[in-house]
Amino acid sequence: MLIPTREAGLETLADFVPRAGRDYARDRNHDAGARRENVSTLSPYIRHRLVTEREVVDAVLHRHSLQASQKFVQEVFWRTYWKGWLERHPDTWRRYRQEVPDTERTAAYEDAIASRTGIDAMDAWAAELVETGYLHNHVRMWFASIWIFTLELPWQLGADFFYRNLLDGDAASNTLSWRWVAGLQTRGKTYLATTENISRYTDGRFAPTGLATTARALSDEAAPAVDLEPVPELPGEGRVGLLVHEEDLHPEGLRAEHPALDHAVAVAGQADVDSRSPLGTAAHVQAFTDAALDDGLTRASDAYGVPAVRLDAGPAAVAEWARSERLDTVAVPYAPVGPVAERMPALAAALSAESIALVPVRRRWDDLAWPHASRGYFPFREKIPRLVHQQQLG
Repeated sequence: MLIPTREAGLETLADFVPRAGRDYARDRNHDAGARRENVSTLSPYIRHRLVTEREVVDAVLHRHSLQASQKFVQEVFWRTYWKGWLERHPDTWRRYRQEVPDTERTAAYEDAIASRTGIDAMDAWAAELVETGYLHNHVRMWFASIWIFTLELPWQLGADFFYRNLLDGDAASNTLSWRWVAGLQTRGKTYLATTENISRYTDGRFAPTGLATTARALSDEAAPAVDLEPVPELPGEGRVGLLVHEEDLHPEGLRAEHPALDHAVAVAGQADVDSRSPLGTAAHVQAFTDAALDDGLTRASDAYGVPAVRLDAGPAAVAEWARSERLDTVAVPYAPVGPVAERMPALAAALSAESIALVPVRRRWDDLAWPHASRGYFPFREKIPRLVHQQQLG
């Protein structure tokens, strides 16, 4: 089990950096089971921003050239691209959220999540996910393909199964990756898992037979695109408090990007992991996120020189904390489209009733990259060298 602290994330990064160049490019697609030296295992830390994307890419580019490490750097930017794309197409998320509870959970679905499909690879992967909260990225593609095209199960329930069990479960990456496999994200383009490919990249551990030989794309109505919303500036006066949540647990780094946070007089934290799914969230995901939030609050207390308190879920607890601290403004790390963002309107309303403003604070990494995520990934990928230069990385 990964240790859910920033210190552990930085140690994992330092251990991986020597292998982030050509070694990663050569070996990254292989799933060797419990042996994961060919991948970074950084995604749970990046997903919660215990370690930020900027820190990861910067560390890699201090050791390797962009050309040598481009495969890994592109993987980091994939996550950024998905977030930016979903910001521009929030109805895609809203529809998925509505469809999960409305989709019938059949006996075949129950067998699939309980490792009873009779397909040895699928059953092993489902067990690995439930037990560890991890699946290799290549395995996730195979799993989704077999789920959709061989087992003919609803993609929404597969995405939900991943989302409530993955330690690195991310609203954008998870939802849009499942849609990509199904042929919904890039219209008409599907991903078909094959026996040969699985056998090759699992070093012969699995060679499932009876898989679908065709993958007919699913269809739905395209979500309309919207403009990225600007975020207001933090006020330079009045009493400001910082509310930390599970989307961004590097509050001291956020302060470095936004000097107006220097005069924050109070810090609190809040998480609601079960909001990921109507079926709740796996215990290991809950435990990882809770411990990560505690770690973030400990560092925030040290950085800001004030006590940091853990609040119950819900807007009432935040409003009571803000009122007790006599705050004029509550600053909160910007929450991209997903469950945390869904909490923000009710929170803003509860604070407004107390004449307290809620101000989201967005990172420069997102501000620079998200405007380029309006089309497909390949046009976005062409911008990576420019984005690296703008961030002054390496």
